[in-house]
Amino acid sequence: MLYQMYQMQDDLLAPLRAFAARTRFTGYPFMQAFDELTRPVDALMEMLSRYQLTHSRPAWGIETVQTGNQIVAVREEVALDLPFGTLLHFAKDIDAPQPKVLIVAPMSGHFATLLAGTVRTMLQDHDVYITDWKNARDVPLSAGRFGVEDYIDYLITFLDAIGPDNNILAVCQPCVQALAAVAIMSEDRHPATPRTMTLMAGPIDVRESPTTVNDLANEKPLEWFKSQVIAEVPGRYPGAGRKVYPGFVQLFAFMSMNMKRHRDQHQKMYALLARGDTEEARKIKEFYDEYFAVLDLPEEFYVETIDQIFQQAQLANGTFTYRGRTVDCGAIHRTALLTVEGGRDDICSLGQTSSAHDLCRSLRPHLKRHHLQANVGHYGVFNGKRWEKEIYPVVRNMILAME
Repeated sequence: MLYQMYQMQDDLLAPLRAFAARTRFTGYPFMQAFDELTRPVDALMEMLSRYQLTHSRPAWGIETVQTGNQIVAVREEVALDLPFGTLLHFAKDIDAPQPKVLIVAPMSGHFATLLAGTVRTMLQDHDVYITDWKNARDVPLSAGRFGVEDYIDYLITFLDAIGPDNNILAVCQPCVQALAAVAIMSEDRHPATPRTMTLMAGPIDVRESPTTVNDLANEKPLEWFKSQVIAEVPGRYPGAGRKVYPGFVQLFAFMSMNMKRHRDQHQKMYALLARGDTEEARKIKEFYDEYFAVLDLPEEFYVETIDQIFQQAQLANGTFTYRGRTVDCGAIHRTALLTVEGGRDDICSLGQTSSAHDLCRSLRPHLKRHHLQANVGHYGVFNGKRWEKEIYPVVRNMILAME
């Protein structure tokens, strides 16, 4: 009933949002003389009209990028379309080839567009692909299940489609699957095994400096998660009947960790709109347009992630298996490893990602590098000024060194 209750509440609020959107004063020239009086009301109406979550992927909004001393157009191309995810290519028409990079986006309640800033920066010097995961509530039951092993299958399939001489960059949760995929491909001597692997703020070993997120995943037995947070997709959607971990549950969990900050940001947005500072308000609105776009996770993937990655730390302790094979990160001999952590990351704390270096025991020292970025939280590792000015150059240099 969890999903049905959420849907009923959203349906009940829809008329209020529509009313608020239609009663705003914006666009009526004869009201401009009364701006001081109308702006606070208009701001309130806009805040009410925005009181909703969305369930479809926002636009990437990447139309051009500066490459060298020229600005080139960027177009989105679907390189491979599978039931649970698309391999999306950000194609550019340039003369000189650039290193191919697969960015692995997390499947954690938000769409891959959460990494739009990561993509935009990487496009300066690289030929960029990304895992564009689909909302599980839109995937028919006939598509079957999707678990952690299937996620690894998708990564191997995507890398194979990109072809040899590629690089992989994983952000947050999929660092485990990316490392496992590279280990499997290395052991199989797969021709599309990446040259470099960048793991950014990922839970390779959650036993290191556990965070609130790790504690929440461990304080309840696995059966509790299955019974309390798994819901069935309502009949109005293509994935009707599929069991999912709803994106709105994940969003509320994340927000509850820092509710004061979100409340303060919305109060600030209202104050900015009320005094007519639309440009500053736009920045906050753009962030929450993305943040409030939620994606449902398949039940199998969510439960297996809680079990294998957060409760048992299987990859770190050597018990992680893939299609009946024990995954051995010691099989990685040629893929250079870069790990990145944020000094103020309260989701994936210090040591959890860098533990990959111990697992990749066969890599020679010159193929390993760790970067600790001081004074950034989780999102600052892959987005914002510190990412662009200080972290990205380290990533670019690692990839360049292996070309």
